[in-house]
Amino acid sequence: MSETLGKIEKPEASQFKFGRKIFFVPLIFKSIEEDSSLSELASRYWGEVENQINGLESKLSAVKRIYHEMLVGDDDSRYLSELSSGSERLVGILKNRGATLTYIEEPEILGEFLDWGRCMSIGLRSPSVFEKVYKSYEEAEHKRLELLAKKIDETLGADESSVLFMREDHRLQFPADIQVFYVAPPSLDAIQRALREKQEERRRHAGHEHAHDSGHEESQEPAKS
Repeated sequence: MSETLGKIEKPEASQFKFGRKIFFVPLIFKSIEEDSSLSELASRYWGEVENQINGLESKLSAVKRIYHEMLVGDDDSRYLSELSSGSERLVGILKNRGATLTYIEEPEILGEFLDWGRCMSIGLRSPSVFEKVYKSYEEAEHKRLELLAKKIDETLGADESSVLFMREDHRLQFPADIQVFYVAPPSLDAIQRALREKQEERRRHAGHEHAHDSGHEESQEPAKS
């Protein structure tokens, strides 16, 4: 069951006080936070996320567990700062309030998923090789997502509230008895729109360069006698 904070009206909030709950926070990575054209939006986003989590806690219950993708243990505390400054700060705030950071990734499975992802990103030329790599990537992703769901199910206690920091396009299937509240501040739409515009600009620029190079090559062809 998925609810957005803005759609929860005060008279109805009491019905969600019982049962297991996840406050799902789309993860904004450090590459976005450090982009000069997006850093202000990213900072606003994390401030709004904090406010929405505070609102959910006041309506429902205090966060007892924190889940964060890509972390496998206490040795990854420094890696968290490399992933996202905003989520690192919020994890610290929630821990200071008494929440426990619970690790749900398994090193070998996470490593396999990331490695196949890197293979996908290098631009494979052979369709048959791409098909094999993609199949392996999907298998690794499925294995990882099954494990994450299992770990959450095993660790989230009755009537507990938790926060999950994870990329928005995660495809994770949550246990049926867990209520999922999607934290979606206004600045998230603004970030997504800005990213789409930047991607479209890169496409236009790449197309312009390709057309320019093609025209240059044609102009260099010797005249036929």
